Amino acid sequence: MDKLSERSHTCGDLNISNNGLEATLKGWVAKRRDLGGLIFIDLRDRYGVTQIVMDPSKDPNLSGLARELRNECVISIHGKVQERPKGMYNPDMSTGEIEVLVYSLKIENFCDVLPFSVTEKAEASENLRLKYRYLDLRRQDMKDRIIARSQITSLVRRTFEDLNFLDLETPYLYKSTPEGAREFLVPSRVNSGKFYALPQSPQLFKQIYMISGLDRYFQIVKCFRDEDLRADRQPEFTQIDCEMSFVNEEQVIELITGAIKKIVNTFLNSECIDNIPRMTFAQAMADYGCDKPDIRFDMKLADLSGFFTDCSFKVFTQTLTQKGIINSIVIKKGADFYSRKKIDELTEIAKKFGLKGLAWVKKKAGSGINSWHSPISKFFDDLLVQKVEERQSFEEGDVMLIAAGAYDQVKSGLSAIRLRVGEDMNLYEKGDLKFLWVTEFPLLEQDVDTGKWSARHHPFCMPREEDVSKLEHEPHKVRACAYDLVCNGYEVAGGSIRMHDPALQESVFRAIGLSEEEAHKKFGFLLEALKFGAPPHGGIAFGLDRLVMLLTGCQAIRDVIAFPKTLKATCLMTLAPSRVPDDSLKELELISTYKET
Repeated sequence: MDKLSERSHTCGDLNISNNGLEATLKGWVAKRRDLGGLIFIDLRDRYGVTQIVMDPSKDPNLSGLARELRNECVISIHGKVQERPKGMYNPDMSTGEIEVLVYSLKIENFCDVLPFSVTEKAEASENLRLKYRYLDLRRQDMKDRIIARSQITSLVRRTFEDLNFLDLETPYLYKSTPEGAREFLVPSRVNSGKFYALPQSPQLFKQIYMISGLDRYFQIVKCFRDEDLRADRQPEFTQIDCEMSFVNEEQVIELITGAIKKIVNTFLNSECIDNIPRMTFAQAMADYGCDKPDIRFDMKLADLSGFFTDCSFKVFTQTLTQKGIINSIVIKKGADFYSRKKIDELTEIAKKFGLKGLAWVKKKAGSGINSWHSPISKFFDDLLVQKVEERQSFEEGDVMLIAAGAYDQVKSGLSAIRLRVGEDMNLYEKGDLKFLWVTEFPLLEQDVDTGKWSARHHPFCMPREEDVSKLEHEPHKVRACAYDLVCNGYEVAGGSIRMHDPALQESVFRAIGLSEEEAHKKFGFLLEALKFGAPPHGGIAFGLDRLVMLLTGCQAIRDVIAFPKTLKATCLMTLAPSRVPDDSLKELELISTYKET
């Protein structure tokens, strides 16, 4: 067989133990150095880099080929492994003690002028990198992330298989059901005027698996949501979906805690996760202003509403009259760092969440109102200052930020400011991973404008047993057997115990204003299945993209997805979405709704 037809080794295999061995390598030219007498090339493939050396004086044909090479040309070489000269070792390369003296070379393919360098840190814009994603994936950091994703995916499979879960599939062509986000619809050619929906999650079918008696299911599956995008959201994403029968909330949390500890600790080759703490939804909102708190640093919110009822600052008193709240955070030793300009930047964050502004106080030496440096200090007295300082542990050199307004605005605004301050002040180690279980979510939430109730997660969550009696008259007090796993301010996974009692399921449908007829139209097959011996069951779903993002230290899930969409849900490489021919639309009977723009 021609020795150039297949490689004998990868570019990461060879070392000093192979000295004197003949080898065939294939890969891309990462770097070329012509030193006159000798030509050196760094040859790269997925596995590493090997230095090859050519002596044109010994082979004129080799000389001609070598001088045609440019970066990213694809070549095959055959040669002899030899030790590099003393003093020329490269300790940063696994192959750094050897080089391959080339006997023969074949250029498999030339490379056009590159739109950006693939051997160095890319200075190109993200859009350019996405357009030429196949080049971007050659860069070492991108390659490492995609390989890490594969490794994490493999760990997930092994972990759940070891726990006796079955890897089972669910359909991609679904019935359209309301599960929170807008769906992608797929027209059916053979069923004129009807549509499938791409699944937002396999929620209904995994429950059907439980009813079928397949008591432990998992799947690494694509899900689709037609919603506005951001750094950690894509229209198609990958979910690690799990469901199990004959379990309660405590058992699910315990099992998944063990699974995530094994996956993370094995991948990072450390014991970075020991026990995962828990926090109720109510506590998370009170202390951090959000249901996915970053607990790598402290800085909790404090409710100061009761302290300002009788003050002369009208902004605060009017807020309380309108049933709003007043919360604050204290930046320890932040007075020197947070100039008026930087405080104004934080105020702009507050305004994005609907707040009209942000009050601030810097604590000086001394006590009482004279120790408060603030535009609003004149509205307060020594007694109020003493109470607030005790509540917030407000000390010399600290900065207090105070927000007043509607509950959601104050909580979300201060939560975002807290994260910004944590980053500004380096209050945590960038590589730290702090996982947290958040439990006891509200079952329902109310639309402020219409007053209508809807499911906070999805309409199949089990209400907590002690709250079921409140469904009809106090729906705002009903808590769900629902739980989220969060890490560093991101939701990594979410799940719940499901309703297996059809009567209870229908009572929840009534609470969200879904008539019996509507419920059966949308979820009839599940409601029917629940009548045939449905076991107690529950589960959880991880966002694989987000988990990989956190474990690899990335800032956006686009960096851990091989072929992501832009913030406008487009693929710059393939130019999807695109128009289709009129004939195809006619065949689907969609031509009447199609207009040129």
